[in-house]
Amino acid sequence: MIKLKEFENKVINRFTDTITDRVFLLIQNDRELLQDYLDLLSNHKRNFINSDIAKAIKKRFDLDNKKLKNKQPESYLIKSFEEFNLK
Repeated sequence: MIKLKEFENKVINRFTDTITDRVFLLIQNDRELLQDYLDLLSNHKRNFINSDIAKAIKKRFDLDNKKLKNKQPESYLIKSFEEFNLK
């Protein structure tokens, strides 16, 4: 039987792996956030915006790169994303 701490770590690690994709899913599914994102695209390149958002996620949650690129995101706003680890 799995222990509570093991389960907590398993859940949090899976969430952390895909946190960038989850943020972009939030953007694409929220009308206001999506409009703001599209407005930003009129002044900035998509890869710049997406990269900057990923860096902000990494900094806010104090994460490290896993050195693993996921090329099958659920969000259509990104083509791939770097997976993160907890420090």
